[in-house]
Amino acid sequence: MNIGIIGSGGREHSLCFKLKESKIVDKIYCFPGNAGTEKIAQNVNIETKNFEEIKKECLKKNIELLVVGPEQPLVDGIVEYFNDTKIKVFGPNKISAQLEGSKTFTKKLCKKFNIPTSNFEIFKDEKSALNYLSNKKYPLVIKADGLAAGKGVYISKNENEGKNAIKEIFGGRFGKADCVLVEEFLLGEEMSYFIVSDGINYKFFQTAQDHKRVGENDTGKNTGGMGAYSPSRLYNFELDKKINEKIIKPTLEGIKELGSNYCGFLYVGLMIVDNEPYLIEFNVRMGDPECQTILPLLDTDLGEIILACCEKKLLNLEIKWKNKKSICIVLCSNGYPDKYEKNANIDQIRNIILDNDEYIFHAGTKIEGNIYLATGGRVLNIVAITDEFSNSKDKTIKILETLNWEKGFYRKDIGYKVIGV
Repeated sequence: MNIGIIGSGGREHSLCFKLKESKIVDKIYCFPGNAGTEKIAQNVNIETKNFEEIKKECLKKNIELLVVGPEQPLVDGIVEYFNDTKIKVFGPNKISAQLEGSKTFTKKLCKKFNIPTSNFEIFKDEKSALNYLSNKKYPLVIKADGLAAGKGVYISKNENEGKNAIKEIFGGRFGKADCVLVEEFLLGEEMSYFIVSDGINYKFFQTAQDHKRVGENDTGKNTGGMGAYSPSRLYNFELDKKINEKIIKPTLEGIKELGSNYCGFLYVGLMIVDNEPYLIEFNVRMGDPECQTILPLLDTDLGEIILACCEKKLLNLEIKWKNKKSICIVLCSNGYPDKYEKNANIDQIRNIILDNDEYIFHAGTKIEGNIYLATGGRVLNIVAITDEFSNSKDKTIKILETLNWEKGFYRKDIGYKVIGV
């Protein structure tokens, strides 16, 4: 069958790469894709928010299945937009997508179904939020309610930082803000836990740990993700049982109470405190760069998994994983996550020769003539899988050193908690 992929980042390139291996996939179209997807699929220069043009192109090119990579189209209702066609769309509908689209929606769901999460307060105006900060125990976590490209979260160490966060959110840094969320700070270690669901049943889809901060040792500003490793060092059978019983099952039941069913990937962002899971956030799609870290470990046909979800046949499909360790390091443009140069030449990328189990997934890139150009803050994702995390990291660093891109930078300590350096 012909498949369409919506998105243009490293996540979408890795999805495209893995679907290219599928025995049920004939041709792949990417809307709009990047320089990496252009080499293995056909890019279609249509913006992800232009649902009508995407629909026309899907019908024209006989696309039978559409895989939605980023969150915005899901929150905006792309699944419903295709209801009048025979095209299957892999991803949650608009009701379910509120799990990511509104942090207050998720917090209220947690409260109703007794899902473990941090204590929180919701404020609809700047004045009351600012007043709340007085005489509070710090640090506090302050979040923009809606989508913020993974960056609308502040860990405020004191009242001044908290006030600045609230002013920036209500000031429109992440778009119009109807409310702000103030949470207690949980001291633990983060873990990303993934499932895939067909609306009736769901299956485990690996774990990872993301590194959000721009600087070494998790310092500096929040980013979309500087790198990740998989599987998480925190994962164990007892914890897995708690995550499913206390968080995932009641969440999916809550969605059913709203008259919906969850179909697609679900990212469960957790804080683990003494082997107890607390929900930080949901994402209604694969994480980025977790997707790039996880998919090379998958030992089952991704096309068959996605089709089974769309046809509500996931129950009888076994999802297998390679017994390997994966590390992904993100190569960023100098200045990211603030201002950075665009259209810088990535000189050495054509000279890179990858071994088996080494991957370069493109994120913010394009090709002009024979030249690869960096168009985004996060540019390339370098991934390696081996038997040991330290070996995987050595391989990724070696590739980055060979690239020797003077216009960019990367964190050299990705995976330091599991490697111990």
